[in-house]
Amino acid sequence: MASPVSPINPRFSKWRAELGLPNPGSVENLQKEVKATHLTNYAFDGGRADLTKSMSMNPLFQVTHSFALGSQTMSPSYNFGAIYATENVFLQGGVDHDGNVSARVNQGWANGHVTKAQAQLSQTPGHNLLQLEQDYNGQDYNLNLKAVNPWPTDLTGIFVGSYLQSLTKNFACGTEWVFQRPTPSTSELVATYLAKYTGSDKSWIATAQLQPAGILQATYWQKLSEKVDFAADLQVVVTPMRRDAVATLGAKYDLRLSTFRAQLDSAGKVSALLEQRFTPTFAFLISGEIDHFKDSAKVGVGVMIESSALSPEEMEMQMQQMQMQQSLSPPQ
Repeated sequence: MASPVSPINPRFSKWRAELGLPNPGSVENLQKEVKATHLTNYAFDGGRADLTKSMSMNPLFQVTHSFALGSQTMSPSYNFGAIYATENVFLQGGVDHDGNVSARVNQGWANGHVTKAQAQLSQTPGHNLLQLEQDYNGQDYNLNLKAVNPWPTDLTGIFVGSYLQSLTKNFACGTEWVFQRPTPSTSELVATYLAKYTGSDKSWIATAQLQPAGILQATYWQKLSEKVDFAADLQVVVTPMRRDAVATLGAKYDLRLSTFRAQLDSAGKVSALLEQRFTPTFAFLISGEIDHFKDSAKVGVGVMIESSALSPEEMEMQMQQMQMQQSLSPPQ
C-alpha cells in the first residue's frame, strides 16, 4: 500500500513552482546595486595605473600589472594578477611586491551549486586566510555556507550560514548567522535578519538588515533613467556603549564614454569619481574627497590601459563574459 505522505512533497513542489517566485539572489549581494552606485569600492587617492593584457577570449585569460603610490593611507605598491575563466570556472591569483600571495577559485556545478575557495599567504603575522564556501541557488531561495580559517582539530574559526527566501514576487526575507570561535574556550553567535523589496518593474530595490544587539542598516536604490542611478544608505548603531548614525547619498551617471559617481554623507564627506574612456583600451580616472569636519582632502589620479590582439567584437564579448563571471566571484 502506498504511503499517504509520499504524494505530499511532489504536490508541494508543483504548487511552489506554479507560484513563479523569483530567485532573490544571495545575502552577499543583497546591496549589490547600492555598492555599484556609491564610491566606497571605487574611490582612491594618490596615483595608480592598471596595465592589462588579454591573451585569449574563450577561455578568458588576462594578466594585469597594478601600480599605486602617493596615497595618504597606503604605502606604494605593485601587484601582478591573472584571471582565467570559462563558463563554469573562475580562477584569479595575484602577488604583490612584499611577496603576499592571494588566490581564488570558483567552480560552478549543475543545478545552481557553486563551490568557492579563497586563500591568502601574507608576510604579516595573523593575516593568512583560508575561506571555503558553498552557495546554492534554488528556484526561489538562496542558501550559503562559509568557513573562514577553520581548524578541524579544535573546531576554531568563523562559520557563517545564510538563507534568503522569496515570499512574493517582490518581497524576500532571510537570516544570517555568524559563529565565531577564536579559541576553544571562547565563542560568540551573532544573528542578522534581512529583508528585500524589489519594485515590480525592477527599477528600485529597498533592503534592511537588523541585528538584535542594536545595529540597523537600510538601503534604497533606484534607476532614475537608462543612464542615471541613485542610492541611499542609512546605518544606525544603538548600543549601551555607542549611539551613532550615518546617512549616505550617491548617484551614478553613465555617459557614452564615461562614468561619473558623486557621493555625500552626514559625516561631512563629499566625494566624486570620474572615469573617462578616450578609447576602448585607454581610460583616465580622477577621484576626490573633501572631509569638512576634519578639514582634510584627498585627490587621486589614475590610468587604465588595456592591450589586446582581439577584435572590437571579441573585446565586447570578453566584457560580457567578465560580467557573467562576477556572479561566481565574491566581492573584494
